[in-house]
Amino acid sequence: MGKLNLLITSILTILLPFFASAQDSTETKEEWKWDWEWDDEEWTDWESKSPTISFHYGISELSRKDIQSSFSNNNLIELKLGHTSLKSSKFAESLNKYRYNYLFITHNSTNLAGGLDSPVEIETDNWRFGFARSSGYSYKIGNNISVIPYFTGSWDWTMIDYKISPDVDQLIIDEPKLMLYDDVFRFGTSNEGGIRIQATKFITVEASYERSIVFQRHLFWKWAGSSIIELASHGLLEAFINEIIKSSPEAGPVVYFVLKNALSYGLYELRKDKMNWPFSSESPIMFDNVKIGLTFVF
Repeated sequence: MGKLNLLITSILTILLPFFASAQDSTETKEEWKWDWEWDDEEWTDWESKSPTISFHYGISELSRKDIQSSFSNNNLIELKLGHTSLKSSKFAESLNKYRYNYLFITHNSTNLAGGLDSPVEIETDNWRFGFARSSGYSYKIGNNISVIPYFTGSWDWTMIDYKISPDVDQLIIDEPKLMLYDDVFRFGTSNEGGIRIQATKFITVEASYERSIVFQRHLFWKWAGSSIIELASHGLLEAFINEIIKSSPEAGPVVYFVLKNALSYGLYELRKDKMNWPFSSESPIMFDNVKIGLTFVF
């Protein structure tokens, strides 16, 4: 796994500068950048990083398209540790660019939801950890209050521990697929969209919807091809959003939130059948999570 992670990191290190540097130079320097930093004259430098802690609670639904049995109801608790940064717009006093980089750990289980409702359901006890980047644009309301619609992407590793009744025929039929995940951490990806409301300088309340997929096997080259398509799609979309923000800064937060999360949702729908869409591959286990939480910025 160590060599695999090193290889993944190396490839993305090569790819990301390519997307960041692609541009069309003109005499007026009006350029489309595929850069997630967007360091043009419209924005100030990033303010210093602020240590940040987040706590979340939520409800979760598990599924896999080719598993006929139902997964039991799940609830989750989550901890995030990281740093937040802000940039101010020079052309719209009410607008900030927001970033939250963090590590997280999530516990998701049937027991947190009160236990198994029916013996014909699949009971699970799951742990997930990984790292993520959350970004968006905030509307400032007064000195310490702001509203932040955001988009988050993450890489994560999930261990699914399941229990089934040996007397239910359909559960026995589905068990070989479940065994591919049992008691081992599997690689996956997640995207999350939500709204953060900064109530005070230090406290933010938030609500979000997250979709996470867990691969039964990490087929590296197919995953890499699928990821390149996703990165290119987001890069082109962000270049378009950047032009909108330049011409209408006040529309930026909503446009960024809607378009980024719509693209992500569409890609995850395509991956219900093929985990490495568009390449031939098996269906993944999917988590659909609705979360509420508190974030503390120090």
